[in-house]
Amino acid sequence: MSDTGTVDAGTIDAGTVLAALADPTRREVLAAVAARAGTATATELALELPITRQAITKHLTVLAEAGLVTSVRHGREARYRVVAGSLRPAADWIAHTEASWGRRVDRLQRHLADR
Repeated sequence: MSDTGTVDAGTIDAGTVLAALADPTRREVLAAVAARAGTATATELALELPITRQAITKHLTVLAEAGLVTSVRHGREARYRVVAGSLRPAADWIAHTEASWGRRVDRLQRHLADR
């Protein structure tokens, strides 16, 4: 993420995105940010999620480092928003892997059927 809070979509890595999403609480934080119209602060999210503001801030930091959210500072608080298209690298990797393994499984099934 740049100093202005923007993310270059070309620098988002599927592995980093998947690692960030591996934590169920982090996925819940991301979903809460996405569900809000516009942006959300850690304080606002703490009112609706069953974790502390400090924990939410740590999760938002990981999500930001993965390129999934971006933030803009307003006074003492940062307002977070989901980065459009940020899940694309992970979705592309999953689709590619699924297709690759699907072909392998199909070949194995044909091989076993021929036996």
